[in-house]
Amino acid sequence: MSSKITNALVLQAIADMRANSKARKFKQTVELQIGLKDYDPMRDKRFVGTVKLPNVPRPTLKICFIADQKHQDEAAAAGLEGVDVTSLDALKKFNKDKKLIKKWAKKYALLLATDSLVKKIPVVLGPVLNRIGRFPQPVTHAEPITKKIDDVRGSVKWQLKKVTCMNVAVGNESMDDEQLRQNIVMALNFLASLLKKGWHNLKSIYIKTTMGKSVNLL
Repeated sequence: MSSKITNALVLQAIADMRANSKARKFKQTVELQIGLKDYDPMRDKRFVGTVKLPNVPRPTLKICFIADQKHQDEAAAAGLEGVDVTSLDALKKFNKDKKLIKKWAKKYALLLATDSLVKKIPVVLGPVLNRIGRFPQPVTHAEPITKKIDDVRGSVKWQLKKVTCMNVAVGNESMDDEQLRQNIVMALNFLASLLKKGWHNLKSIYIKTTMGKSVNLL
């Protein structure tokens, strides 16, 4: 961690965040909001990286799984919460209608697909999923589907695009303070490892709940 951001400071920010957050009818996400300095997205090399957090921040992240018959049977037996399972044949009903495909895909935070079906998806749906950043992640039969779901729900992805502001979900309000601290620290350390000057490239760090006020960490 940076000398400016200690575990005690993170815990205090979490306490302040909770104090500034009103109760809602849904479980609020805890987000990290980052501002970079000394970065020019037009000139500097853009980065992307994914890290698995110690505590699953989004246990009900909405997912659609485009599955073959074996994976459909496995998913049904597992009773996966927040996961819709469909088949490649079912997607043919869109008849490559771009608006319908886009509306369907955007209902989900993430799409998964049996690895053997991945190359067939553009044939059925066209290029829409690639264009909106929703192309499915492959799932093999060698890995239990429950583990894959836990991994994607427990991971955060840092990606520099056209702007120097980023935000990721690092937890939810039902987590205890220590679980949130662990996730925040790991997410920040990993981000620093991706930056050309490490912590020196971090201009601002805030944490907040979905509907709450931002609390400054840096």
